[in-house]
Amino acid sequence: MLNIPIAFEQNMTSPKKQEGLRINQDIKASKIRLINENGDMVGVVLTKEALMQAKGVGLDLVEISPQSDPPVCKILNYGKYKYEQQKKKHEAKKNQKVADLKEVQFRPAIDENDFQVKCKSIQRFLNEGHKVKILLRFRGRELEHKNIGIAIMDRVQKMFETISKLDHPAKLEGKQILMILSPKKGEEK
Repeated sequence: MLNIPIAFEQNMTSPKKQEGLRINQDIKASKIRLINENGDMVGVVLTKEALMQAKGVGLDLVEISPQSDPPVCKILNYGKYKYEQQKKKHEAKKNQKVADLKEVQFRPAIDENDFQVKCKSIQRFLNEGHKVKILLRFRGRELEHKNIGIAIMDRVQKMFETISKLDHPAKLEGKQILMILSPKKGEEK
C-alpha cells in the first residue's frame, strides 16, 4: 500500500473536472436524460440505473449537456470522446483564417509618387486577404487643413471601392484620420 499524505490526495484534481465534463460517479443529478451507446434516446432515468447500464456495456456515462433539466448524459467511451473533441478543435483551428490588420500611413503633404507606392501596398494587402488600416497623421499646424487629409482619404477609398469594402469610414480622431478597408469576399485568396 502506498503511503501518500492526506493533504496531497486532497489537492489532486481529476482531469475530468478540469475540462468541465462530469463522468460516472461525478454526475450529481438524481435523474438524467439518457442517450444509449447506439445514439438512441432512452428517456429520463435514475442516474444509478444509467451507471449500471454503462458499466454493463463496459463504457462510461458522460454528462453532455449539464445546463438542461434534467441533464443529458450519454453512454460512450470517454477516452475516445475526448480524443474526438480534441481532433475537432484542432481541425477548426487549422481551418480558421487569420486576417491580419496591416497599417499604411499617409501625410497631408504626400507627393504623388509616394501616394502611388502606398496604394500599391494597400492593393497587395487586400489581394492577400488582409484588412488594411489607413492612417493620415497631422503634425503641428497641418491640423488646420483637415480638408486636405479628408480629400486624400476619399481618393484612397474611391481607388479601392471595387476590391474592398469600408469597415470603418474615414473619421478624424485626435491628430489623425483613420479608415479601415477589408477585402470583398470574392477577392480573398
